[in-house]
Amino acid sequence: MVLAADIPVLLLRGLTREQRHWGGFRPLLAHALANPVLSFDFAGSGELYQQRSPCSISALRQSVRAQLQQAAEFNGKVHLVAISLGAMLAADWAAQYPAEVASVSLINSSARPLSPFYQRLRWQNYPQLLRSVVVNAAKREQLILQLTSATPAQHTAVVANWQLWQQQRPVSKLNALRQLWAASRFVVPPPPQCPTLLFSSLGDSLVSPQCSLDLARYWQAAHIQHPWAGHDLALDDPGWLSAQLAAFLAKV
Repeated sequence: MVLAADIPVLLLRGLTREQRHWGGFRPLLAHALANPVLSFDFAGSGELYQQRSPCSISALRQSVRAQLQQAAEFNGKVHLVAISLGAMLAADWAAQYPAEVASVSLINSSARPLSPFYQRLRWQNYPQLLRSVVVNAAKREQLILQLTSATPAQHTAVVANWQLWQQQRPVSKLNALRQLWAASRFVVPPPPQCPTLLFSSLGDSLVSPQCSLDLARYWQAAHIQHPWAGHDLALDDPGWLSAQLAAFLAKV
């Protein structure tokens, strides 16, 4: 018999990000839970940056699922906690392998056809996103911080780490485009057959918080909105997010 505290929690990051981008949130969550807290990179990012990123969410998901199946902590069930592109992987995972997924917690996600493209990637950011393709890696990470945090001035040390990680494990432009293409084609699956919680950030300037509202209504799932954080809720308010997740998982 698998005990509730033995079911691992798996963290999934977003577009071009790697597991180190969870930053201080991961140890906070681990401290709040009795469950093991795991994280892996999908193909084309982080430890797997030299691999070719697949052009579909299901293939990206499988690159993570294969790593989980090799982990000593995996006992056949997993809680999925995911942000942005990672949330698409989690939703696909719950749809394709429902027996494996104990719960799903999604942060600032989106999917078609529930939300229009200009909400899934806010049109006001198109110039900045195009600029991020041509600037050097250091400036790109600064732009990403501006787009994903509501309080970028508080994270100068964080962006220095991001710049270092990009030097160590550079995500190629082709891999970034493949991941973006996979995200743009993702179609929302049926509601997960497990407890589900959606988070959105009212200060998200990258993806409209309306996208999470649309998904919550479609799935008839619980939804909590943070009053001021940006797209990277785990960066802007990690303590609040870890507390909310700990309360949710205690009831699962």
